[in-house]
Amino acid sequence: MSAVAPDEVPGIDPRAFRTVLGQFCTGITVITTFDESKAPVGFACQSFAALSLDPPLILFCPTKTSRSWAAIEQAGRFCVNVLAEEQQAVCARFGSREPDKFAGTSWHTSELDVPVLDDSLATIQCTVDSVVDGGDHYIVIGRVQALSESTDSGRPLLFYRGQYTAIEPEKTTPAPWRADLEHFLTTTTLDTWL
Repeated sequence: MSAVAPDEVPGIDPRAFRTVLGQFCTGITVITTFDESKAPVGFACQSFAALSLDPPLILFCPTKTSRSWAAIEQAGRFCVNVLAEEQQAVCARFGSREPDKFAGTSWHTSELDVPVLDDSLATIQCTVDSVVDGGDHYIVIGRVQALSESTDSGRPLLFYRGQYTAIEPEKTTPAPWRADLEHFLTTTTLDTWL
């Protein structure tokens, strides 16, 4: 199978691109670190995913012009904070150009010296493993150093079709664990997603 040459690909309208990809529901994270002056910095990020079980790797994709990414690159470490449904205001703040995004936000410094947002559903502390060019973004691969999850049964903050959304109340109970699902999640083949 041969690749299609870039000049043979029809132009993709950016608005249509966003609309079509908006059909894919994502969770929302806030990626945090300390800058060189030890001030906490961070940004809201939808482009986050698990990448590898062995070694444990994740990825996220900051824009190339992101000041928070510049601080993460310099620090070499960061925390992925998975937001809970009640954290819409936190998401809006970290998605803004507000100079002090941590003002009024409850957080603490972890044992690995990264800022961790309190009340997040999960936190994943990482070191920067590698960075790949991804058009107007970078693809940052992080090596997981520590992780934790909330002890309460919160629900995730989701983004769909350009707005916040949530899991339906009657669908908050996970499906029963099945042996075939466990096999799918733990078997590494060429076509598995994790």
